[in-house]
Amino acid sequence: MIHQARYYFRHIKEDVPAGIVVFLVALPLCLGIALASGVPLFSGLIAGLVGGLVVAWLSGSQLSVSGPAAGLTVIVFNALQTLGSFQALLVACVLAGILQLVLGFLKAGVIASFFPSAVIEGMLAAIGLILIIKQIPHAVGFDNSFEGDESYMKGTAESSFFELFDSLKAISPGAVVISVVGLLILIVWGLPWFKKQALLKLIPGPLVTVVWGVGFNLYAAKYAPEWQVTSNHLVNLPVSEQPSDFLNNLVFPDFSYLNNPQVYVVAITIAIIASLETLLSLEATDKLDPLKRLTPANRELKAQGIGNIISGMLGGLPMTAVIVRSSANINAGGKTSLSCFIHGVFLLISVLFFAHYLNAIPLACLAAILLHTGYKLAKPSMFFGYYRKGMSQLLPFVITVGAILVTDLLKGMAIGMAVGLFFVIKANYHAAITMTMTKNKRSNHYLITLNKDVSFLNKALLRKFILLVEENSTVTIDAQKAQFIDHDILETIDDFLASAPDSNIRVETIDLYGKEKFKDHQELVILDDVAPVSH
Repeated sequence: MIHQARYYFRHIKEDVPAGIVVFLVALPLCLGIALASGVPLFSGLIAGLVGGLVVAWLSGSQLSVSGPAAGLTVIVFNALQTLGSFQALLVACVLAGILQLVLGFLKAGVIASFFPSAVIEGMLAAIGLILIIKQIPHAVGFDNSFEGDESYMKGTAESSFFELFDSLKAISPGAVVISVVGLLILIVWGLPWFKKQALLKLIPGPLVTVVWGVGFNLYAAKYAPEWQVTSNHLVNLPVSEQPSDFLNNLVFPDFSYLNNPQVYVVAITIAIIASLETLLSLEATDKLDPLKRLTPANRELKAQGIGNIISGMLGGLPMTAVIVRSSANINAGGKTSLSCFIHGVFLLISVLFFAHYLNAIPLACLAAILLHTGYKLAKPSMFFGYYRKGMSQLLPFVITVGAILVTDLLKGMAIGMAVGLFFVIKANYHAAITMTMTKNKRSNHYLITLNKDVSFLNKALLRKFILLVEENSTVTIDAQKAQFIDHDILETIDDFLASAPDSNIRVETIDLYGKEKFKDHQELVILDDVAPVSH
C-alpha cells in the first residue's frame, strides 16, 4: 500500500523515539555481526545505513528493519575463506542482490512456505550454537592468531572447537569481567519485570552492555591497568578528521573476480538464505504489527535485492530483514517506515562524527551481545519443544543442527530438507490410503479408502493392503474423497478386480474412475461461490 507524506507526519511523534531506540539496538549489532563474520567492522555499519536509508522506503513493510543479520555470519565467514578476498565477497553480494531482484519479478515470495518449520528452526539453532562457539575467544580476551580484521576464527564450528579450548588457556581478566557482567545485564534486561517498566523498556539492553564495557575499561585504564582490555581487542573503525573523509573509508568490489566460479556459488547461497530469512522475518513482523498490515513478499524481495546491490557496491555486508530490530521497532511504538529511516539517519551521524568514541568499545561486550543472541537462537526450550512434538519433527530439527555444525549452512540445510521431505512423504504415504476390516460370521468386509491425492508413491502400500485381504471376503474401494488417482494405482486396482473372483472375493468400487488428471477448474468453482463485494 502506497501512503502519502501526511500519513508519515501523522505518526512522527511515535516514529522518532522508536527510530532512536532501533538505532541504539542496531549499532552494537551491526558491529558485532561484522565481527562474527570476520569482515571489517565498518562494513556492518554500511549495511545498516543502506537498510535504514534506502530499503526502508523501497520495502512494502511499515515496521520491518533491514541490516546485517546473524543468520548470514556463517555464510560470509566461510565465503571469505573460500574466496580469499573481501572484494570478491562484495562482488558476490552484488550478484546476490541481482538474483533477489529476479526472484521478486518472478514472484518467488512464496518459497518460504515450502521449507518445513523444523528445518528453519534447526538452521537458526545451529547458527546460535556457532555464534556461541566463535564468540567465546573474544569474550575471554584470547588473542592467539588474532588478525587485524577480526577474522581469526575458523570457518566451521568443528574447527572452532580447537580455538575455543585454546582460548581458555589465555584468559584476560578484564575481558572476562566485561563479558560476564554484560551477559548478566542482558539477562536481567529480558526479565518480565524489566519489560513492564515504561522507562527501562525504552533503554535497550545491548546499549547498557556497551556503556558498561566502555566505562569499565576507562576505569581500569586509570586505576587498574592490569584489568584493562588491550587495544587489539577494541573496536577499530577508521576515524574521519572531517565528514568528507567518510568516502575514503569505502571499499569497492573488484569485478575481476567474476572469473572465479566460486563467486557465483557464494552469490546463490547468499541470495537463497537472505531471501528466506527476510520472508520469515516478514511473516513474524506482520504477526507482531498492532495494525495487522500485510507486507507484499515479492516487493520485499526486490527491495532487499536493491539494498544488497548498493551495500555490496559500497563495501557493506549482505543484509536481510531482521526480526530482532523489527520487534524492537514495534515494542518502541513505531508505526511507519519513518522509524526505520530515522534509525539510519542516526547511524550515519554516529559514523561521521562519533567514530572516535565507537573505537573505545571493547570487543568483549560485543561478544556478550552475540553470545546472548546465540543463546536465544538455540535455547534449550526449543529442543525440548521439538522432542514433545514427536520424531517426525525432532529428527529433521536435530539432523539439520548437526549437519550444519559439521559441514556448512547450505549443505546442512539440504540434508535437513531431505530428512524433512522424507517425513512428509512418509506421512502422505500412510494418509493417502487407509484400510479397515469388519469381521462377520460369514465373511470379512474390508473398506479401502482413497484420500485426496493418491500417487504412484502409494502403490506399494496399496499392494500391501490387497495382499492382506482373505479369501471369501467382500471389499469396498471408496474413492469419493480422492481428487487425483494415479494411473499406476488404477492399474493395480484393475489387476485386483480381475484376480479377485478366483479367491471368491467380491469387490465394489465407489467413484473410482475419471480422476486420472488434476481438476484445474476447482479454483474457478470456488470463486464462483463467493458473493461479490459491494462498494
